[in-house]
Amino acid sequence: MAAEERKRVAVLGAGLIGVDLAGKITRSSKLELALVAGRRDSLGLRRAAERGHRTTAGGVRAVVEAGAFDVVFDATNADSHAEHWAALRPTGTTLIDLTPTGLGTVTVPGVKGHGSAAHRHLNLVSCGGQASIPILHAIAQRCTPTYIEVVSTGASASAGPATRLNLDQYIATTSAAIRTFTGSREAKVMVNISPARPAPPFRVAMTVLADNFRPAPVRTSIAAAADAVRAYVPGFKVTSLAVDPGRIQVVVEVTPSGRHLPRHAGSVDIINAAAVLLAEQSAASR
Repeated sequence: MAAEERKRVAVLGAGLIGVDLAGKITRSSKLELALVAGRRDSLGLRRAAERGHRTTAGGVRAVVEAGAFDVVFDATNADSHAEHWAALRPTGTTLIDLTPTGLGTVTVPGVKGHGSAAHRHLNLVSCGGQASIPILHAIAQRCTPTYIEVVSTGASASAGPATRLNLDQYIATTSAAIRTFTGSREAKVMVNISPARPAPPFRVAMTVLADNFRPAPVRTSIAAAADAVRAYVPGFKVTSLAVDPGRIQVVVEVTPSGRHLPRHAGSVDIINAAAVLLAEQSAASR
């Protein structure tokens, strides 16, 4: 896509997620970053400006006043998202929600054939959802899960104020999305924020209880799902896999591949990579 055909996009939010997202957008051949909007002067907003991005501390109002955007990314917090969608909906933009509100069309780009790019209000569940659901969906194609448990562990240094504020929404939204993508009636989600030093990598451990499955096809499906995610998140890998009668256990880790994120911030890397891929797909579909 030629430079003049790139879709004009804005990032709402200038925390760790928003600033890294801005950097990923600038490396896209299909998207043009026109604005990074914070709600106040902040270190993140200053860092975005230092990297050459156009910035404003005017929040969603400034985004609306800046003219038409093809895509706006909401990297703020779940409590503010409904207000942002209300303000942006009349503009005709596609809003990609990186907060765990559960509003909009729930989307996981790593699930093959799950096309939601044509919708205008898209929700990316959570970092744990983006890491686990492609694997769990693949397993569910080979068996009928009766119970799913997902435990996400992330470094304290990569969990900003909005992440901590939204933990209840994170758990509820991720649980609901897992049930939707797997058909399991019961899904339990837990989150560990670790203060350990050195900071641990972002890790997601999954346990699936199911009957009447063959181990070899399950392993093949998990490997294929991991490859699909790795196509846009190079640092995604399965670090442990046990397929036993009645029980499947999988552990994945995500290590950032970009220049600016520390190695423990895989949670930021995976949801931002999913957001950029989704925006590129949305641009192509429209």
